[in-house]
This record gives sequence, structure tokens and C-alpha cells, in this order.
Amino acid sequence: MKPSSPFTLPNIRLFIAFKVLFNSRFYYPVFTILFLDFGLTIAQFSILNAVWAATIVLAEVPSGALADIVGRKRLLVFATAVMIFEIGIISFMPRTNPSIIFIVFLINRVLSGLAEAAASGADEALAYDSLVAQGNSDQWGRVLEILSRFQSIGFVVAMSVGAAVYDPVLLTKVCAVFGAGINFTQETTMRFPLYLTLVLAIFAFSATIRMQEIIPDSLVKKSESGELFDSSRKTEVKKAFALTFQAGTWILKTPFVLSVFLFGMLFDGIIRMIITLSSQYYRMIDLPESLFGIVGSFVAMLGLIIPKIARSIAENRSPSHGLAVTTALTITGLVSMSFFWPYAGLIPALVTFSAMHFTGFFVSFYINKETASDKRATVLSFKGMAYNLSYGMLGILYALLLKAKKEGAIVSQTLENKIFIDTFVWFPGSFTLMFIVLILIYWLWLRNASDKL
Repeated sequence: MKPSSPFTLPNIRLFIAFKVLFNSRFYYPVFTILFLDFGLTIAQFSILNAVWAATIVLAEVPSGALADIVGRKRLLVFATAVMIFEIGIISFMPRTNPSIIFIVFLINRVLSGLAEAAASGADEALAYDSLVAQGNSDQWGRVLEILSRFQSIGFVVAMSVGAAVYDPVLLTKVCAVFGAGINFTQETTMRFPLYLTLVLAIFAFSATIRMQEIIPDSLVKKSESGELFDSSRKTEVKKAFALTFQAGTWILKTPFVLSVFLFGMLFDGIIRMIITLSSQYYRMIDLPESLFGIVGSFVAMLGLIIPKIARSIAENRSPSHGLAVTTALTITGLVSMSFFWPYAGLIPALVTFSAMHFTGFFVSFYINKETASDKRATVLSFKGMAYNLSYGMLGILYALLLKAKKEGAIVSQTLENKIFIDTFVWFPGSFTLMFIVLILIYWLWLRNASDKL
């Protein structure tokens, strides 16, 4: 009998718990200064982030293929186990030799990238197939809606608590209120967000351990014959590459899915770049730095509202309607942000960030709906790889633009601010240009092969 609610399924509840625990990291609001307080330089910080992104790109699709072959639960257990280790080594690392600190953080970034890649695709594939197995796949939109709400709450808590426990002055004052004369130092409090994240990692591991593997009907025969879970590592690797090739070919030959991928890459890449630069934008619109964390929490709270709207559009209107809504929000937000209105500039920023919530919902909804179970994790991993490639390429192009603007000039904070304002128009301009290109690609080559958009 079909369950009345998808949340009666243990895998769905554990999936939501895993997503919240795995992604709500307490060190996010102090991410940059945490690395610097350990003794790293800005240049080293940039190198470490590049290594992290490269690791995800290289491991994303192979990990998805392995998830489809050896089991999604195994990849999720692996991801959370790696998370425990990568957070643990920097939580208890002594601040001694700077070279050793850099090496430990390098290991941390590589492991973090592997964990992200292993979890990406496998988590949604396991949850969606759990619904399919119970004849409840039409409830996926509802699951995404509730997931977004819980993730938003988790992000708000992580942003608020993480920033608070990092501040030694604040913690000392709080202890004084309760009559405890404890004087905290930055040396001590800088590790508190890491300790809290380590606790979440342990809980995330517990959630994945309790998940149940769902084997799609198309793979049952292979599983029973032992072919699916062949103990030969060489055989598994060959299968992973073969499945990767098959999934990639399927995406290219499926116009609707390819269109979702391409538009998703554009929206995610541009808006993520804006989110990365948001603190600098806030500074340029005269927003006090003390409000940055509150703004970040408010942005996360949009996830409590937008998924319900996105679900209604996805289930009752055509995909082109969702595309039109997301495009209108993105262009309106980006163009308005380019004026850098003091204080009021926060409103178009929120409009732009809301488009990110719509993008994430629509892409996940349509890709999961169109993809067969036996290659779902692999296809979703292609999505993760494509997103990171888009984000990385846009970042490189923007860095080259900034370098060209600075050529021959004496670098100062005033000049940096002016260049940032002058080059911001690149974002709405490049988005509009690339959107037109994608529309032409769809209209000239993909439209006749797909009637779903």
C-alpha cells in the first residue's frame, strides 16, 4: 500500500537529517579568517580553495558512477567518515610549524572535496529511489520543499552560533553574566566552530549507517548474480567508467535534460560568484559589517518560503514558466545591484539570491524526474561537476578582468573598491549574453527534439 506521506519512509527522514548535518557547518561564517588565524596567508588560502574545487571536479562523476554500482549508502557512509577525519585533523592540530599547518589543511581540502563528491548525487538518488520503490515518486517535490526548509534553519543556526562562539570577547561577557569568570582567547575560541562541526559529522555518519540501500528493479538481477557488487576492484572501476560514459552520452542525447543542465550551469555559476563576493558588495552599499551574519541568515530563511512556490510552479506549470520566473528575478536583481544604492542595495541582492533557491529546486526536480534509477547518481554527479566547472571558469574570467583593470596602477583599498564597482556590470552583462546564446542553442538545435520545455 502506498504511504500517505513520504516522510513515513525512514530513508527520507534520514536523507533530510544527513543533508542538514552534512552541510550546516559552524565554521562557514568565519571560513576565511579561521584559515588566516591558523597562520596561513591569503595566497595559501586561495591555493587551498583551488585544490578543493579541483578535487570535486575530478572525483564528482566517478563517485556517482561508483554509487550506482556499489551502492549509494556505501558512498554516503564513506563521505561522512571522511568528513569526520578531515574536520578532526584541523580541530586538534597544534599551531606550530606553518609548513606543517599548510600540509594538514591541504589534506583537509582534498578530503573535503572527496567527501562532497561522494555525497553529491548518491544522497538524492537513494532518497528518490526510496520513493519510487513505494510508488511515491510524485512526492519528490514535497520532499525537496521540506528539505529546503530544514536546511535553511540549519544554516541560520550555524551562521549565528558559529560566529558567536568564535568571538572570545562575546563568550567572556556571556560567562560573566552567569557568574563564571572565564577569560577566553582567540587561540581557544577559533576551534569551537570546528568542534561543533565535528559533532555534526558524527551525527551525519550515524544517519547514513541507518539508511537502507535501495536497489532499482533494473539492477536486481545483476545484484542477485553478484555482478553488481563484484569484489574485484578492477571490475568495479571498469564499470564506473562505462557507466560514466553511458550517462554522459544519455545527457547529450536527451535535449530536455541537456537544456536543464545548461541553464542550471549559467544561473548557478553567476549567482554563486555574487554570493562569494557578497561581503564586498555589502561594504560598498554602506552596510555595517556587524549585520553580515544576520543578512546571511535572512538569505537562508528564504529557503523556508521559496521551495513551496517553486514546487507549485514545477508541478502545475511548464518548465519554461519556471525558467521565465528565475530569469526575471536574476536579471532584475543583478541589474539593480549594479547601482550600489546605499542600504537599499540589499533588496536587489535578496532578489538575486532568491533566484538561487529557485534554480536549485527546479534543476533537482526535473533531472530526478527524467533520469532512470540505474544511472541517477551518475547523472546528478555530472550536474555537480558541471556546476563547479561553470563556477571556476567564471571565476577565472572575472579574475582576468580585475587584473586588466589594475594593470599599471598603484593598488590601494580605494582603487580595489572602485574597480569592484566598475566591473560589477560584467555580471548582468555576461548573464544576459550567455542566456541569449543558450536560448538560440535551444531554439535552433534542441527544440525540435524536445517538447517538454
